[in-house]
Amino acid sequence: MTLIALSTASVYPESTAHAFGYAAQLGYDAVEVMVGIDALSQQTSAIKQLVEHHEMPVCAIHSPCLLWTQRVWGTEPWGKLERSADTALAVGADVVVVHPPFRWQKEYSAGFVDGIAALEESTGIKFAVENMYPRRASSRRGMEMYVPGWDPSEQSYANTTIDLSHAAIAGSDVIAMADRLGDRLRHVHLTDGSGSVKDEHLVPGRGAMGAAAFLGHIAEQAFDGHIVLEINTRRCSSREERIVDLAESLAFARQHFAVRTN
Repeated sequence: MTLIALSTASVYPESTAHAFGYAAQLGYDAVEVMVGIDALSQQTSAIKQLVEHHEMPVCAIHSPCLLWTQRVWGTEPWGKLERSADTALAVGADVVVVHPPFRWQKEYSAGFVDGIAALEESTGIKFAVENMYPRRASSRRGMEMYVPGWDPSEQSYANTTIDLSHAAIAGSDVIAMADRLGDRLRHVHLTDGSGSVKDEHLVPGRGAMGAAAFLGHIAEQAFDGHIVLEINTRRCSSREERIVDLAESLAFARQHFAVRTN
């Protein structure tokens, strides 16, 4: 069964512990843990305690591969992925989400595709490589930030993630990308974007990405991976306002991830 999960990143600047609480209160099926600067997110024992306390499973671990998490769990990228897999196994998750390497990580990027395949074979964990975007100085020009590329459908990864906010920046057609990936699409970061140069992570339905049509399409294609709400609630002025956004996102996912009948 496809799980509708909440990313812990969706409640920032509140903590990983708060994310588990929101997920349990609102009726999410699971949580994706973004390993970041929050100390709890880095500790397997703490995550397991949150799982038990809230009776809320973890479906995925997001490896600390963002610019602002470059020093979390050290600076050696393969070691960070191995630790992500160890954490996933310990807490019962079956997916590690990872971004492609930055262009300046030359040694890491040179063996990235084969290295991901080797990690999947040795750990039994699915490493779902996420779509990213070129760095855009304007709406017309972009610079490649990621190697071997920001579009995972162009590589031979066995498992991939589509993020609708990233696709908005890149100007990608997410339905076409899903079709190119086929059964290699294992994970979805459900969010939205307007197409600006900013990584907006809007509540799904509040942007221009056709999130409802995308969900309906992957439902028709019998998608059986995880759908994770990864939205930006940093501008919420209160806990109540954050709850409204998280609840609306969950309701949107459940409404539109359905096979259409005519």
